[in-house]
Amino acid sequence: MTTKLRAGLIGYGMAGQVFHAPLLTAVPGIELQAVVERSSDRAKARYPQVEIVRDAGELLADADIELVVVATPNDSHFALAKQALERGKHVVVDKPMTITSDEARELIALARERGRVLSTFQNRRWDGDFLTVRQVVKDGLLGRLVEYEAHFDRFRNALKPGAWREKAQPGAGILYDLGAHLIDQAVELFGLPAAVRGDIRTQREGAGADDFFELTLDYGSLRAVLKAGMLVREPGPHFTLHGTAGSFVKYGLDPQEADLKAGLRPGGEGWGVEPRELWGALNTQLGELHVQGRIETIPGAYPSYYQNVYEAIVHGAELIVRPEQALQTIRIIEAALESSHRGVTVPFAGE
Repeated sequence: MTTKLRAGLIGYGMAGQVFHAPLLTAVPGIELQAVVERSSDRAKARYPQVEIVRDAGELLADADIELVVVATPNDSHFALAKQALERGKHVVVDKPMTITSDEARELIALARERGRVLSTFQNRRWDGDFLTVRQVVKDGLLGRLVEYEAHFDRFRNALKPGAWREKAQPGAGILYDLGAHLIDQAVELFGLPAAVRGDIRTQREGAGADDFFELTLDYGSLRAVLKAGMLVREPGPHFTLHGTAGSFVKYGLDPQEADLKAGLRPGGEGWGVEPRELWGALNTQLGELHVQGRIETIPGAYPSYYQNVYEAIVHGAELIVRPEQALQTIRIIEAALESSHRGVTVPFAGE
């Protein structure tokens, strides 16, 4: 018999509605019991079994809820996660875990003290194209890698009314949003960099937060460039990798976010499968053979994130997205902000 893990979701905006609620309910062992919505009952229409509560404190006071998911604006992550841990709950926080590295350290220490699982929602480790890139690197198909470039570009030349991510407030802006994903992916592939260079800008008139960044992570003989902007109408490759034996270039984005927005059920037949025309192009040397062609994209698997969280809480399995990794992502964001402000490359050391 499957052990049930009762979960509560704080926040039912885009993150809660599109990502967390569908993925939580896609895991057989997780039971979504309550959702915090301040003034509506939208979650009830899709998940009739859930209880709608108006206040996070009410959800945290529910002794039956074992896992709390924080899907609120970034500047509230630390306080809500801390309260949940103090109540003895396991916690998943939408990325980034916190705004500052000091806040992240405090949450990590508290989770250890209370013996609770703490993780950050880095679903894009399960993007199909990233899984494919990781396998290309692992298998050494390009020889010694010298350049890695990852873009997450959009075209939104008008500001979104009321959007907190575009306001002048702590934790807003594209670096804390898309940058947290691109940094996490790069560190997953290559570890911590030796230095960070950041160019962070606001390009759209009237925007209160950054809407463009270009980061360079220095790995000695390897350079990793991470870039995102909101004024890219004709997108280039999502991933570009060059090595001593060849190159791999990949266009297009993983289909899972679009499918979730369309209301499709996660994990069903064909879930995460990318169309052939978006498969990445490989041009390399394998032994005496020159190989040129397409690599089939590994299917994406967002439900695997919460399946691992379930296994870690219920069965003591190793947590894949560890809070210490989330801390390093925030430290790199801080280094990038310092670099951009001072116009210098910032040395980076692990801790």
